Amino acid sequence: MNTTAHLWDYLPILIMAIVALGFVITVMALTHAVGPRRKNAVKDDPFECGIPVQGNARTPFSIKYFLVAILFVLFDVEVIFMYPWAVNFRELGVFGLWEMFAFMGLMIIGLVYIIRRGALKWE
Repeated sequence: MNTTAHLWDYLPILIMAIVALGFVITVMALTHAVGPRRKNAVKDDPFECGIPVQGNARTPFSIKYFLVAILFVLFDVEVIFMYPWAVNFRELGVFGLWEMFAFMGLMIIGLVYIIRRGALKWE
């Protein structure tokens, strides 16, 4: 097996990466060199879809918001693991079925735990 022949197969990818990187660097340098440098209060003011700014953007959020978001991501990943299992269900056989039962059991135990701890309750 000649590894040099296989490396030539990757040459178009390398050329594309070099061209893309060169384009990014060129455009960034050009916009920095040609772009205006005038600063004033109106330009430095944050723009929120035409709505005037109200209050401070650093107001604290409830930790419940972040907890629900993290739990959503956790249980969303569960679906990502279930998709390949469903695609290969016949090839995995009974062992694969028991593996999925164990996985789903752990996820259900985790869901019961977070419900009992009150992580999904809003006050």
